[in-house]
Amino acid sequence: MEDNNSSNKKQKIEKTQKGKKIFKITAFIFLFLILTVFVVGSGYLYALIKSTPQLDVNAVLSLNQQSQIFDNKEQFMDNVQTDEQRFVIPLSEMPQPLQDGIVSIEDERFFFHKGVDVRRILGVVYIDAKNKLTGQGGLQGASTLTQQLLRNTVLTNEVTFERKIKEIYLAIKLEESLDKKQILEAYLNTIPLGGHVYGVEAASLQYFGIHTKDLNLIQSAYLAGVTQSPTLYNALTEQSKKNPEPYINRTKSVLTKMLQNNKITQAQYDKAIADINAGKLTQSFKPVKKTERMNYEWFSRPVIQQVIKDLMNRYKYTREEAIKIVTNGGLKIYTTMDRSLQEYTQAVLDNPSNFNLSNNKNEMIEDKGYKYPALQASATIIDYRTGEVKAMVGGRGNQPPSSTNRAYATRGLRSVGSATKPLTVYGPAIDTKKMTAATVINDSPVPFETGKKYGSSSAPYNPKNQDGSYRGPVTLREALRYSLNVVAVKIEDEIGLKTGLAYGEKFGLKYNKNSRQSIATLSLGQFNNPGNDANGDGGNTFILSAAYGTFGNSGIYTEPILYTKVLDATGKPLLESKPETKKILSPQSAYVMYDVLKEPVLNYTAKPAKFGDIPVAGKTGTTSDNKDLWFAGLTPYLSASVWVGYDNPKELYGQSGYTVTPIWGKIMAKAHEGLGYKEIAEPAGVVKVAVCNDSGKLATDFCGGRIHQELFIEGTVPTALCNIHTAPKENKTNEDKTNEDTTTPDDNKSTPLEAKPGDANKNKTNNNNSPAKGTNNNGNTTNSKKSNTSTTTNNNTTNSTTTNSTNTTTQSTNDKKGTTKN
Repeated sequence: MEDNNSSNKKQKIEKTQKGKKIFKITAFIFLFLILTVFVVGSGYLYALIKSTPQLDVNAVLSLNQQSQIFDNKEQFMDNVQTDEQRFVIPLSEMPQPLQDGIVSIEDERFFFHKGVDVRRILGVVYIDAKNKLTGQGGLQGASTLTQQLLRNTVLTNEVTFERKIKEIYLAIKLEESLDKKQILEAYLNTIPLGGHVYGVEAASLQYFGIHTKDLNLIQSAYLAGVTQSPTLYNALTEQSKKNPEPYINRTKSVLTKMLQNNKITQAQYDKAIADINAGKLTQSFKPVKKTERMNYEWFSRPVIQQVIKDLMNRYKYTREEAIKIVTNGGLKIYTTMDRSLQEYTQAVLDNPSNFNLSNNKNEMIEDKGYKYPALQASATIIDYRTGEVKAMVGGRGNQPPSSTNRAYATRGLRSVGSATKPLTVYGPAIDTKKMTAATVINDSPVPFETGKKYGSSSAPYNPKNQDGSYRGPVTLREALRYSLNVVAVKIEDEIGLKTGLAYGEKFGLKYNKNSRQSIATLSLGQFNNPGNDANGDGGNTFILSAAYGTFGNSGIYTEPILYTKVLDATGKPLLESKPETKKILSPQSAYVMYDVLKEPVLNYTAKPAKFGDIPVAGKTGTTSDNKDLWFAGLTPYLSASVWVGYDNPKELYGQSGYTVTPIWGKIMAKAHEGLGYKEIAEPAGVVKVAVCNDSGKLATDFCGGRIHQELFIEGTVPTALCNIHTAPKENKTNEDKTNEDTTTPDDNKSTPLEAKPGDANKNKTNNNNSPAKGTNNNGNTTNSKKSNTSTTTNNNTTNSTTTNSTNTTTQSTNDKKGTTKN
């Protein structure tokens, strides 16, 4: 019996000891885990704090300054206007009831804590836990006014644990640097108060039409209450007009808090409640709408966009952060805008007498209280060497703020018509050395096989020239001069759509999926989906001006810039704009194209673009059904582009050569005031050779008046003599003296002419489209251009370019997209 008792005691002792051991081990593990969590947590918090940027107090305070924009002479242009409306005022202009109301409802211990209200945080944790356990919704906020100020200025509103820790840390630091009044003033100038309104001054004007200093008690209490939920408590919304109870009850809650905190007396409280019940608060809403329009709307808004983009790229800011800096950062932005040229360009576009259109009837559009012409236009002028945009006008008339900028916006691109030809057809053909300016192409119907490749057997692609006629064999120089659509299509087919597309994209044109595979787009500028659609494509004057500048800049494309530098509120450099460049063409091909582009101005419909003695080169563009009229060109100084059309495209009763080129000439004449004659220097590697207009080969004595001096890239000069104009065969008998045109090609019996000095533009081709004539030894002439017996092949041409001019292959349908005009 005793043995059993001692055994039981022993077992109990062992169990107790074992239990104590397990408890000790468990306690040790628990303490170890707590310590580990503490150490890891402390390390994590330390790492977060270390990674937090040093607080820049000036950055917080400078965000209370409006950013400004200056022109290229550093004269003031505009205050930055974004979606936000905000006006900075000192604390002395904010009535005491407003200050007391904000502190009472948002942070009642504001004047006693050091940036973080620990007591409030613990209370919020308790309330949130209780709400979760009881199934009640809603979470309480514990941010102090100091924390909210940081969130409104240098931090974002993202809800993460990491951001909250940084916010707490920075709030403590900010309280060490600024006194309470400075913090309260900054907060009241940045607080969001409904819609796009920030700060109490903008809110006072928005809701009551008065300045902050004139607010009464109930108006002050209303503004103090709005900040908790600017959407719910916005008295100007339709929802609040139908049911004002939410903002009325919120205003009464603010007054109650003010009474509890002894900021107002019982008598003041009672009167305020009575006034609200009598409808005096609701009746006091008399909003004053402030215009957001900028002085130089078309230039300043793109500048802001470019600065925001560059801040994001340079400093890795989020878009929200970059917008805050530009909006409130007190920046000084120095632009490239020439004020006098900008104003002059706007005046030229606004003047209806400058539009040679029979359907320009001064139709007006009314929109948001603004009235402006239905017929629209845009223009951009660029220094293509520096990339500086000198003027940019995105529309005619006094339009609402943030209207579509037709010169710059990527939504709203338009088809560019024949203005694409130098960029995607002729430029690539010469740059790849597949053709030269003297290469002869037959202006005749597109061969059936070619048409079938871009259409079908039943409906082959069948583009037409503007006048519906054909000129027979023409050089590339002549084809561009007359803007021959069929020739452009044949060249594009020869060089390949991929090649044309690659050059077009380098020049900045935008292509959607369908346009990338369309010969009508790549050769004739008929884009698949121009307009405001997100998938839209095409070009605008900003794009075309920069693109055409490449021909004057040795083949180097310079990315346009709208500003030169940005300084922060303290005057320190924040950004410096250095244009990016890329080589698109060789210097030689760019120069040849520049020279060829003089043809439409010197010898065809673009003559009105010429002004003074300064050389002008460029190309018109007209889209299907005359819906868009263009001219893009350059001088040795600047490049520019002008567009005319309707926002909702419809036919224009006029031509680019007589509508757009005179406008281009006027604004460029202004841009060149004080500038003398200058020519672009010819680069090494370009040679000038006398060639025959009809064969494109080396000219001989027999080519007569069918000779011009042509420019070639070294290595692309024709090696064969003209084989169209040759010496006649001598008759074997004296009886036969008929001298009929029985000549046969024989390069060895002709003597090449030496290249003569002179401009390659001095082409002696008959511009009245009379038959080309060759002269024999007896002085008789033969119509060699219409001859069907000539089967010679130019060494610079391909099978597709030597189609006989009498080719009568039947084409089934006329693809309307192919009937682009000059």
